[in-house]
Amino acid sequence: MYHPTVARLTYRALLGRRRALILCALPALLLVVAAAVRAMNGADDAVTSQLLGGFALATLVPLIGVIAGTGAIGPEIDDGSVVYLLSKPVSRPSVIVTKLIVATGTTAVFSAVPVLVAGFILNGNSQQLAVAYALAAAAASIAYSALFLLLGTVSRHAVVIGLVYALIWEALIGSLVPGAKTLSVQQWALALAEKVAGSGADVNSAVALPTALVLIVVVTVGGTLFAGQKLRTLTLAGEE
Repeated sequence: MYHPTVARLTYRALLGRRRALILCALPALLLVVAAAVRAMNGADDAVTSQLLGGFALATLVPLIGVIAGTGAIGPEIDDGSVVYLLSKPVSRPSVIVTKLIVATGTTAVFSAVPVLVAGFILNGNSQQLAVAYALAAAAASIAYSALFLLLGTVSRHAVVIGLVYALIWEALIGSLVPGAKTLSVQQWALALAEKVAGSGADVNSAVALPTALVLIVVVTVGGTLFAGQKLRTLTLAGEE
């Protein structure tokens, strides 16, 4: 299902100058904030959890997911260049799966790795918090990539909708409203962080780990299937 040519074209589009600057700026901001917090407060496990859980997982990861997920296919649909791709002997499910892999990899690299580094800066990985939150960011990257890739195939306003989702639902509603937490990717990722860090760490999720893993799988598989189905409905010029 993985197609190297599609992957190469997608990486080239995602890592173009403008997107690359944004993708680098967000992790850089996290590292600067982490260094400043460490300088002011010293090594503090509670502060580390607040920053990595409240800022990194709730805001940084979904924003990077929006950029990578929608950028993997949305611009090609908007400018019509996807027609050229679909005219080649490449199955449409293969196109979607390849773009999902690229989007997931890009999101994970620009979110999980900086989260890991920020965790070591903040408290030297005390209570395994750096590793726990990095794994949580990687898990969230999978769900966000599938979700925003689907959004990129169904709407020409995918970036705007994705930003609203990331900044309002994940960063605000999904973090504060009890009933909405079950449907928050951030909370699913926190369930993994809670398991890795252990009961002694200040990491809490509103969703049990088995439920969180099932929901991540459902969103990833469902989003990929729906995106593939949507891509199948796109017709090339001259097709009946």
